[in-house]
Amino acid sequence: MSAFNDLGGTGGPPLAPLPEDWARALAVAAHPDDIEYGTASAVARWTAQGKQVGYLLATRGEAGIDGVHPDRAAPLREAEERAGAREVGVSDVEFLGHRDGVVEYGIALRRDITRAIRRFRPDVIVTGAYTIRMIGGLLNQADHRAVGLATLDAARDAGNRWIFPELAEEGLEPWAGVRFVAFAGAERPTHGVEVTGDPLERGIASLAAHVEYTKGLGADADAFAPRPFLTWIARAAGPALGVEAAVLFDVHQLAPEEPPPWV
Repeated sequence: MSAFNDLGGTGGPPLAPLPEDWARALAVAAHPDDIEYGTASAVARWTAQGKQVGYLLATRGEAGIDGVHPDRAAPLREAEERAGAREVGVSDVEFLGHRDGVVEYGIALRRDITRAIRRFRPDVIVTGAYTIRMIGGLLNQADHRAVGLATLDAARDAGNRWIFPELAEEGLEPWAGVRFVAFAGAERPTHGVEVTGDPLERGIASLAAHVEYTKGLGADADAFAPRPFLTWIARAAGPALGVEAAVLFDVHQLAPEEPPPWV
């Protein structure tokens, strides 16, 4: 059975376009390169529209290259992430420094992400799926699950002054302005972003900046070469949105878009 049979995750009508009536987004991921495996193409579209996007990485990716010691891999992967971000118009890149491979969901991670949200004050947040299975039924990685769930919780924590009150002492006032959190790679997406043409090309260039990481995949390097891999996955997802190429998200609404029906 192929894990890539149904990247749209739906058998019904086309998905809704992800709302784009906002100005600031924060992309949160576990590792350098996570954002580049699809989401960066959507980021390229958004920065071309004049939106401001920041990146927040829980780790420096030091455990990601088998043949490179973590002490050498961390600065290398950090540099590749900054280079990849520049390809899609992002200059604001922050690393939290949690240990790669053993990121723990908990108060410390939630606080760190909350701090970043209060500092950046985004309208929307994009991150990776927190479920055990992700797009195409693929098994999700432990750090991804921890960071995805912590990000969803931190999006609410950021607006409550009585959760992590120590952040106010750092000069970071509550921020309740996050409208929704969008999860890339979700098994059952609800929305999509068209990336046909230039956004996809820039997304490919963003992943291609991770040269040493890609080489470190060894026998799998050719299978995950940026251009064929990202082109295939974007075109496989496109029909779910009714377009040629797309990135799909599962959107969790935090702030209602319209008054509730009982009002």
